[in-house]
Amino acid sequence: MGMGTMRNAIWHKQEEDMGKFTIQQHGRLQETIAHELGFFTDEGLDYELADGSDMKSKEIDSATGNLKEIRTGAYQSYEAGKGNKGKDTKSDISCACHWTVNNAAANSLGTMYGKAYVVTPGGIMVPNDSPIRNPEDLAGKEIAVGYQSGSHYTTIQALEPFMPLDQIKLKFVGLPWQRVDVAVDRDLPASSLWGVTFLAAEQLGLRKAADCTFMITFMFPKGVAEEDVEKYFRALKRAQMELDLWPEPYKKHYAGMIPKKYRDKIDVRKFAAGERIVFLPYTQQTFERTQNWIHSRSIFDEKPAQVDYAASVAT
Repeated sequence: MGMGTMRNAIWHKQEEDMGKFTIQQHGRLQETIAHELGFFTDEGLDYELADGSDMKSKEIDSATGNLKEIRTGAYQSYEAGKGNKGKDTKSDISCACHWTVNNAAANSLGTMYGKAYVVTPGGIMVPNDSPIRNPEDLAGKEIAVGYQSGSHYTTIQALEPFMPLDQIKLKFVGLPWQRVDVAVDRDLPASSLWGVTFLAAEQLGLRKAADCTFMITFMFPKGVAEEDVEKYFRALKRAQMELDLWPEPYKKHYAGMIPKKYRDKIDVRKFAAGERIVFLPYTQQTFERTQNWIHSRSIFDEKPAQVDYAASVAT
């Protein structure tokens, strides 16, 4: 049996064996809109929404008083969960930056969905009064990022046109809201933020020194029915149109994605619409170019033993 046939056989398990289709949310509005307006139900999807956000505060080493270095991130979540995003969580569909999902799929941790991706706004943020005005000013300055997560890769990609690779100084300090803490408290010169944290940053007294817009892709573990994945994406396509047409009624939902300590400082009505789902294919050429980019920069210790696009990506 070929890999494609084998994967289809797994996908087409009976739904009664699967339970509810668990959607891990990602700090954007489309899933909330699809739920609120009944688009998932219209598609016949038996589902539940799981909160994928984490609002932990920054971590300080009690012995030194310095920021803790946190060398775990999105890739390690997929590694621990074998396609679920987290060892102790269930996610029939989840997402992360395309670099992490690409490499996780190439290592057979789960299957990338190849018919859509997300574009998220992002930026390397500094305090408003910082002397850092341009990307070049970040050379040799420590930038808060998440390990093998979107901010890690996108910061390198964004700054490479402006400086040698050895002048890009990354500090691994954890999750997005932890990096907001680092920026607001001025623990480091800059923080790489994206999505809702990027949208919140300006109202928290930060300014963009370099753009870090990047791609996010979706992943599902073995055993998930392909028809459920397609129902999910049909509903999201309707939700994306609704968000494009009239985002204002839905921005209120961003408030629940913001830690309580920051909520009274932020008016979500001022936010842009945020992440946008693009219904275009993540092609074999894109997959292979991304593999080459990741491993030419030695972001992982090892390359996948063999990269098989057909076995890694659902097209």
